[in-house]
Amino acid sequence: MPITKRYQTGLVVLFFFTWGSVFLARMSVLYLAPFIAPDLHLSHAQVGLLASALALAWAGSGLIFGAVSDRIGRRPVLIPTVFLFSILSWLSGLARSFAELLFIRTLMGVAEGPTWPTMTSMIEASSEPKNRGRNIGIVVSASALAGLALAPVLTTQIAARFGWRAAFFVTGIPGIILGILIWRFVKEPVQGESEPHHHAKPSLKDYLSLLRYRNMLLCCVGAAGFMTWLFVMHSFAPLYITEVSKRSATTAGFIIGAGGLGAFMWGWIFPWVSDRTGRKPTLMFVALISAMAPLIYEVPFLIAHPWLMAAAGFLVNGGQGIAPLVLVLVPTESVPAKFAATAIGLATLVGEIVGGAMAPALAGAAANRYGLGAPLWIASGGAILVLLVSLFMTETAPSRTGQPRIA
Repeated sequence: MPITKRYQTGLVVLFFFTWGSVFLARMSVLYLAPFIAPDLHLSHAQVGLLASALALAWAGSGLIFGAVSDRIGRRPVLIPTVFLFSILSWLSGLARSFAELLFIRTLMGVAEGPTWPTMTSMIEASSEPKNRGRNIGIVVSASALAGLALAPVLTTQIAARFGWRAAFFVTGIPGIILGILIWRFVKEPVQGESEPHHHAKPSLKDYLSLLRYRNMLLCCVGAAGFMTWLFVMHSFAPLYITEVSKRSATTAGFIIGAGGLGAFMWGWIFPWVSDRTGRKPTLMFVALISAMAPLIYEVPFLIAHPWLMAAAGFLVNGGQGIAPLVLVLVPTESVPAKFAATAIGLATLVGEIVGGAMAPALAGAAANRYGLGAPLWIASGGAILVLLVSLFMTETAPSRTGQPRIA
């Protein structure tokens, strides 16, 4: 029986807050780095490794449990992981050494990874084709609002007053509440709810067929570029502002938070626009403006005027509009519907390994050798890679192709 409009709207709202809580927990360690590093005696490379370890664990678990959810259902995978990553956020505040914090954040990556393919595939399946980009964009934009706008302000303010450990305790609370709501109200989707077709569960050997799709391969490369932009910039911009520009950690939090508000706005506007104008041209434009975002932190005039830097970050921080396109919409519109979560997980796997795990570690090493400006240029290069990849993509938006989703 088709799901109702009211349920679809409720699902988008609930998953919006859930995805926001995921990124609030994930990104908090980066914004707390100016507080944690002196206390635990962390180097720039170790800060990068904290982001890399979580990303690598996220990558593997996202693909594995995404594929599992294609076979056993979304709820059995999603609900336990929401509770688990929230508990691990609390435990982050108990770490007494770099090794302990690294271990806890790695486990958090394992727990958070499955939330991405399960939630986005549920939204994608429940949405009408004409609103697919809008709904996915709304949910994904929560990572910008919570992880890039709220998290830097909230965590640094709590840390300044009560210590960085208290900030981790706070970031774990929303996930527990939302896990209960998902358990109570979210139904297991029927395969192809928004489509007229129903499919058998895929066999394990079928998953390799995804590599035959050109857009799938391009999305994997684009995901690597996007996550390089995202995690390198947000790993090292706070340190650049505090150590090079000599601003306080709370000032850095407000500046990064302003960029996060811009990312939130563009994160749902651009995917919505892509429902009408097409995925390819939208992706090209958003990648171009996003390449400028990491570089504003090095502009001398803006450094002297933090409010102008915050405004500039708000205007050009469009990278969150990339995520719905290269990680969800183009992959799922390019492959058969029965592989939806696996396609999302595959693109995310490559993105997390290259952009989430390798890039921050390499950027940390580059920062140690060349200074904190080097990671910002690496982040900009990630957005340029997305732009180049988008030139070779085949358009998939139903409004532009006039074709139904692949069965």
